[in-house]
Amino acid sequence: MASPVRDKDLLSIQQARALAKAAREAQKVLKEFSQEQVDRIVEAMASAARGEAERLARLAHEETGFGNTKDKTLKNLFSASDVYAYIRPMRTVGILREDKGRRVVEIAEPMGVVAAVIPSTNPTSTAIFKALVSIKARNACVMSPHPSAERCIAETVRVMHGPAVAAGLPRDALSCMTGVTLEGTQELMRNRDTGVILATGGIGLVRAAYSSGKPAYGVGPGNVPAYIHQSADVPKAVRDVIDGKTFDYGTLCSSEQSIVCDEAIKDQVIAEAKKNGAYFLSDTEAAAVARVVVTPQRLANPEIVGKPAPFIAEKAGLKVPPDTRVLIAPLAGVGRDFPLSIEKLSPVLAFYVVRDWHEGCERVLALLRYGGTGHTMAIHSRDDAVIREFALKKPVFRIVANSQSSMGATGYTTGLAPSMSLGCGAYAGNITSDNITPLHLINIKRLAYELPRENRPAPATTTAATSDLPTRVAAFVAERVGGGPAGPETAAKRPADPVGPAAAPPPALQDFVQEDDVRRAIREGRTIRLKRGAIVTPAARDLADGKNVLIEER
Repeated sequence: MASPVRDKDLLSIQQARALAKAAREAQKVLKEFSQEQVDRIVEAMASAARGEAERLARLAHEETGFGNTKDKTLKNLFSASDVYAYIRPMRTVGILREDKGRRVVEIAEPMGVVAAVIPSTNPTSTAIFKALVSIKARNACVMSPHPSAERCIAETVRVMHGPAVAAGLPRDALSCMTGVTLEGTQELMRNRDTGVILATGGIGLVRAAYSSGKPAYGVGPGNVPAYIHQSADVPKAVRDVIDGKTFDYGTLCSSEQSIVCDEAIKDQVIAEAKKNGAYFLSDTEAAAVARVVVTPQRLANPEIVGKPAPFIAEKAGLKVPPDTRVLIAPLAGVGRDFPLSIEKLSPVLAFYVVRDWHEGCERVLALLRYGGTGHTMAIHSRDDAVIREFALKKPVFRIVANSQSSMGATGYTTGLAPSMSLGCGAYAGNITSDNITPLHLINIKRLAYELPRENRPAPATTTAATSDLPTRVAAFVAERVGGGPAGPETAAKRPADPVGPAAAPPPALQDFVQEDDVRRAIREGRTIRLKRGAIVTPAARDLADGKNVLIEER
């Protein structure tokens, strides 16, 4: 008799296939809609979501236990109001642009069926967002909810589905899986009827999306540092950091994970943090908090994700004032020996003091390399030269200046494109560094007319310099092999060939290793020697586990 678990897997796979197939047929109809028809449907969906924003937030909080209803309501309204207002005037149907000089016409083409993978940390707001951007681009959308947020995500889809169908949306163009399993989600992502994947989740899920064989937008993890320069408006900077970190109890991947401040303003930063509800941990208390916040695999412990600071303190055996908003742990370094230097998805901050912005630059870089490369950083400064220097040099694609990064990165407090999916670029193995919008879910086809001869680029002319190219190449080759006029002179200058093969130098010690380094070492059958205190990203350690690739110097 087959096990119930296996039966559930098979049912989930079958449902993924059925929903993707039905969505593909519905999308063929949706593809023929005019811009006016599409906009009417999207408006109906956004209006319905706005009307139910608070109820959906409450359902999300009750089902997942993450965050709080008030902040989840704001996130729902952000998707249903701010995102909608941004995408409403976008042209996504028919001719987008026409270059009359070059005689090229650009035409929008939808991608097909969007496989929308929804996380448990921001379930309803992400579902609203992905439904709106998918339909706006004339794509059908099938959602695969995180199992621990299945009911609230399904209800969010139901809330939008009725008004959308009433406004003309084909019934199967928006749907949601139930009884979801990993196998079912994988089937949806690689199904032949799926056109593109929009995935939000952990490293494993994003990696699966990119290896599915389908075009994919996957969001990488964040480990957002907030640097406070000595020129900053310190009271505002600290308030921004703590407001960002405590928003929905830290469930956004763009929320601040550490404070890095100049020594000259350290005392002021600490005083302002305490005014804003911070509790500074001793070394012993920080170690106790680290044991409950971070797993041995150096990942955020799901039991404390999105929980308030007093709850986390109690789990660690500590007693803090009941109005404590955030726990702050002063740390001496970054990496595996400092567990609280990773992304924590809870109101817990690491705290670093640096001499000046040059040292601050290095500390921020180390934090980003330890799990946040490509995502986001915040900087608070009234010296724009310092801000620009950070923006030019840091390996992230969102630098939020003088605002909280938590909602600043999403475009709520900044001028960035409002979005609940934030690309992390090639640094994090993502295909884009943009905030995702409907324009990422369309392809552009181009109609190109022949240009009159007088408008074409002139062909390259043969010059004396290029006409004797064969002669010059022959002379170059002769010189290299010791023949021709230059041969003897060049040969005289060359050192004699060594007798036998030269001994290969030992590989250099590495102070930073990421996932791609480990993958390359495995492929080439070699080891990576680490300096003492070297930073190895969690994903790199994961990949290297049990393969004897990493050699740590004693």
